[in-house]
Amino acid sequence: KINLPVIRQYVHYLVNEQNVKNVFVNGTTGEGLSLSIQERKQLAEEWMCQGKDKLDHVIIHVGALNLPECQELARHAAAIGADGIAVIAPFFFKPTNKDELVAFMQKVASEAPEVPFYYYHIPPLTGVKIRVEELLDGIKAQIPTFQGVKFSDTDLLDLAQCIHKNETGEFDFLYGVDEQLLGALAVGANGAVGSTYNYLGRQTNLMLQAFAKPDFALAQQYQFLTGEFLSFVIKLGFGVAQTKAVMTSVSGIPMGPPRLPLVAASSEFIIKAKAKLDSIVWPNGD
Repeated sequence: KINLPVIRQYVHYLVNEQNVKNVFVNGTTGEGLSLSIQERKQLAEEWMCQGKDKLDHVIIHVGALNLPECQELARHAAAIGADGIAVIAPFFFKPTNKDELVAFMQKVASEAPEVPFYYYHIPPLTGVKIRVEELLDGIKAQIPTFQGVKFSDTDLLDLAQCIHKNETGEFDFLYGVDEQLLGALAVGANGAVGSTYNYLGRQTNLMLQAFAKPDFALAQQYQFLTGEFLSFVIKLGFGVAQTKAVMTSVSGIPMGPPRLPLVAASSEFIIKAKAKLDSIVWPNGD
């Protein structure tokens, strides 16, 4: 069951321990698609309440398998003052081309006409592989609130072409594959949304600062060390359940077990992952 009281502690931890002040609610790591509509609304409300005057941006994911639920969640996000909404492509009956996907998103975005809208591109989970570069052509005319993309794919060519087209800088490209963030920054991504930032937010912010200086050698060090940890845990079997276990271990906040069909991380995984993370010596001396 969802645990609303822990969100206050969660916000405090993100802001004060990880220097993370922007959150993406009800996404993949938050198991948004495994929650009921009512649960998703309750979580969105609690994040907005606890994040007031502490968080800079709260983006609510409102994607679902059917249009009426997406629209209901979009209206709700607008009503509670969300800073943005995001939608994945439906993934059972899938859009097969750009026009179908844009038509679906337009129907959702129009329910929150004052709220910035993001497309959540995550083809490894949705199976919808429509290139984002193609999607961007003329999208502002159909979705005036279109603000950008949460780009959770390893196709840096597609991302680079998107950014090349975005010469005026009107769109945001928030990268979602944590172990490749530095590569995405190099081609022009201007933000990131990912699960590791729950517990490696501080280190990732230092990487962003190094990249901006620019001190590419230092930025590489941070990316390589994040990659070293992720490579280790991926070999053990790393998903949402394991992410929750790592976050619980690092933060002390009880993130709880996942909801079926996902199953909780094993105690063996938790021990090995914690030992690996503790063994890493970061450039800032941590």
